[in-house]
Amino acid sequence: MKGIGTSSGIGIGKVFLFKEPELKIIKKDIENPGLEIQRFENALKDTKKEIDKLHELSLKNIGEKEAEIFIAHSMMLEDPEFIAGVKDKIENEKLNSEYAVNEVVNFYVSLFEDIEDEYLKARAVDLQDVSKRLLRVLMGIKSADLTIIDEKSIIVAEDLTPSDTAQMNKDMVVGIVTELGGRTSHTSIIARTLEIPAISGVKDATKTLKHGDYIIINGDNGEIIINPSSDEIKKYEEKAIELADFRKKLLTMKDRESISKDGHKVEIAGNIGTPKDIDKVIENGGEGVGLYRTEFLYMDRDRLPSEEEQFELYKIVAQKLGTRPLVIRTLDVGGDKELPYLSLPKEMNPFLGYRAIRLCLDRQDIFRTQLRAILRASSFGNIKIMFPMISNIKEIRDAKAIIEEVKEELRKENIPFDEDIEIGIMVEIPAAAIHSRIFAKEVDFFSIGTNDLIQYTLAVDRGNQDIAYLYNQYHPAVLNLIRMTIENGHKEGIWVGMCGEAAGDKKLLPVLLAMGLDEFSMSASSMLRARYDLQNYSKEEVQKHLDTLLSLPTAEDVEKYIDENIIK
Repeated sequence: MKGIGTSSGIGIGKVFLFKEPELKIIKKDIENPGLEIQRFENALKDTKKEIDKLHELSLKNIGEKEAEIFIAHSMMLEDPEFIAGVKDKIENEKLNSEYAVNEVVNFYVSLFEDIEDEYLKARAVDLQDVSKRLLRVLMGIKSADLTIIDEKSIIVAEDLTPSDTAQMNKDMVVGIVTELGGRTSHTSIIARTLEIPAISGVKDATKTLKHGDYIIINGDNGEIIINPSSDEIKKYEEKAIELADFRKKLLTMKDRESISKDGHKVEIAGNIGTPKDIDKVIENGGEGVGLYRTEFLYMDRDRLPSEEEQFELYKIVAQKLGTRPLVIRTLDVGGDKELPYLSLPKEMNPFLGYRAIRLCLDRQDIFRTQLRAILRASSFGNIKIMFPMISNIKEIRDAKAIIEEVKEELRKENIPFDEDIEIGIMVEIPAAAIHSRIFAKEVDFFSIGTNDLIQYTLAVDRGNQDIAYLYNQYHPAVLNLIRMTIENGHKEGIWVGMCGEAAGDKKLLPVLLAMGLDEFSMSASSMLRARYDLQNYSKEEVQKHLDTLLSLPTAEDVEKYIDENIIK
């Protein structure tokens, strides 16, 4: 069997088949709404007590940062809109609590699931987790229990919720296999935190694997061996020891420079979504933040964040980084990332629609508030501003003009800011890459957003599983656009970074090094490995392969060439 490796390492043990009890929600008419509302309120209190216990358990078993999710879960149960929505259905539609809760939750989940951003889809998982716990309390059904694992086991499940992972005995769980999820799912993040090998996207895993089966999983390549031979077990046990030793070796890379074999220095930075993420970037030796996704400040709330709220959060991250750079991407919502309180239009093609810089230039009230907050925070660190989804010169000039107006406002108010703050753009639309020589005259830096650049270049919806095989970062057209962008940026004297997932790809690292990429921004968990790999490549040696590599006809040919001639 095979899936997607989401947490590195080898896991060897018996299958612990984990299945949640089925919740059959039946619609019932009630005669006394007052009593039913009381039953709902009592269930809220009991569910909150359970979540508080899970918070304590998670603090003990996983860590403080990871346990914070249960604070968010508790807050979901206190959300006035959610509570009012359920009570309204009970009182006015005479519905039973279970059905009312399910209806309201499904409405909110649909809002999140329509969004293509994986991080935001994960918020739908959190909401479902909380609601299932509330429904189980209402229905008197006990949760499945992972605390009973008392031997070395590999959990096999459709998916795991934060509540499930909080119960795991990390001394006994040696691997996780799920049918759903990806690298940004909660399960994958927790698995990497605990250094437990994990594989996701394994079709029919809960049907094929039986409770008690002995299996080996490889979290690096997604391979699963069912009932292995003694020779296979011995081979993988030795490999597990090698990997454990390698992890220790990676820790020695934390305070070293990011430098190639032939002395070429680059910057390895981190991508973050919230101020809390910065601690992991620093722990893993990050040389800065190449992408701060500010849209998460606008999500999970019923109003726009104020200037003061934003300023305080940007300031915290800037101060923690000190002199290290912090690239803040301006608001990237709209289209596929909905903000219910903005009443954005529904669109046929949201990825090509009213979003990112297009929305900000239209809604200057929102844009100016954010720019004021960023500029004010710039006096506390090395902040840079980056605009998303730029497709033409006018967008750059209009956005820069607004920045100048905001700067003038701050000067009049005697509010300090970095007068020389750098301004850059995301290169994620093919037009921006093709026209990058002209764009480079307008800005101080480029950051290549490969997630969307691949999607737009290859006309592949990256959220569509049926055509996922077409979404490929090794495609020669994509790599040629990346090379063109880097070369054009350098011709105009600006630095070029990359903040898409490709920046953390160990096969592409030497290729991007040879192309001259200045900054690699990736998830915190990938940084030490990237720094380790970098020291094994010579920029000049790999450059000799570039012309041949970029003239190959297919993505498969490119990957094979890298494997055979560069990675070796």
